[in-house]
Amino acid sequence: MLLKVADPVLQAAAQGQLRATMPIEAAPGQAESRSQVSHLEALGRTLAGLAPWLELAAAPGPEQAQQQRYAALARQAIAHGVDPVSPDFLNFTRGGQPVVDAAFLAQALLRAPTQLWGALPPATQQQLVSALLSTRVIKPMYSNWLLFSAIIEAALLKFTGAGDEMRMDYAIKQHQLWYKGDGTYGDGADFHWDYYNSYVIQPMLLDVVAVLVGAQKERPELLETLRTRARRYAAVQERLVGPDGSFAAFGRSLAYRCGAFQHLAQMALQQQLPPELPPGQVRSALTAVIRRTLEPKGTFDARGWLQIGLCGHQPGIGEGYISTGSLYLCTTAFLPLGLPAADPFWTSPAQDWTARQIWSGQNIKTDHAL
Repeated sequence: MLLKVADPVLQAAAQGQLRATMPIEAAPGQAESRSQVSHLEALGRTLAGLAPWLELAAAPGPEQAQQQRYAALARQAIAHGVDPVSPDFLNFTRGGQPVVDAAFLAQALLRAPTQLWGALPPATQQQLVSALLSTRVIKPMYSNWLLFSAIIEAALLKFTGAGDEMRMDYAIKQHQLWYKGDGTYGDGADFHWDYYNSYVIQPMLLDVVAVLVGAQKERPELLETLRTRARRYAAVQERLVGPDGSFAAFGRSLAYRCGAFQHLAQMALQQQLPPELPPGQVRSALTAVIRRTLEPKGTFDARGWLQIGLCGHQPGIGEGYISTGSLYLCTTAFLPLGLPAADPFWTSPAQDWTARQIWSGQNIKTDHAL
């Protein structure tokens, strides 16, 4: 299913044809403005989800050829996207949105440093660095957007040795101030009932701090504090999955579908699940969400591109900032594909997830706050 989602984006982008071939579905009256940013959205978000699988060194035998093929397509897509003379040169500077999706591209690089950075030709690496640096002209909003600037700088720090530590430190400190308790952060000063703790806040906050700790520019104790909170939120996310794989449809950006569970998927990838969650149970929960949100009729158009919706084609569910490229954040539900076949995530027996246990009458342990 991951490759079914990613294939149209990477096939077109690898040939420098993403702008020419990707449809732009958007809210009424928004298609023209979103056409300026939707292509970077599609590439950055697709790679953010695909990256761990591309980086997996011990992919099962039958997967290796596919893995190598898609890694090559991804590198070709990046090369076209950052080459100023390519017809697919992406917009990294005009408007505010590019800092968002340059951030997802940066996160993809952090998740696949060998395949998506190290294997790039030096000239493409330099163009990619220039593209990331160019986003500094964009002032992020006083919200989760601070983490977009921060993770771009984290990638620059990791791959060039020089990132703006002020942008990273400011984002980290503000989110520390915005922590609301029990594993949840505000999106800005206020708490919001939505899935942005999973779409953006906790995955990016953890990755930024991990880079800084690795560079000996931040205390390991901070990372462990964040992971403690993140484990609680992972437990909450698992409990949000209904018996049929559906989940409560509240808040904005529901068109990201199963991307609402990026945090749970990343905690599985990073082997940081809370002890009360068996890996096989999380695997079952994520599989159920993926199937519930990507298998319904109308999810894809006739050419295989995603369409706006949470369960099938539901154009009305998309906000004014949602367009075709935005939808590819759903790929982040597949992050555990970066785990080797022998990992307990794959070898543990399938288990009913919490809601399925409860609503089938099974006896379970109580939940408790952090």
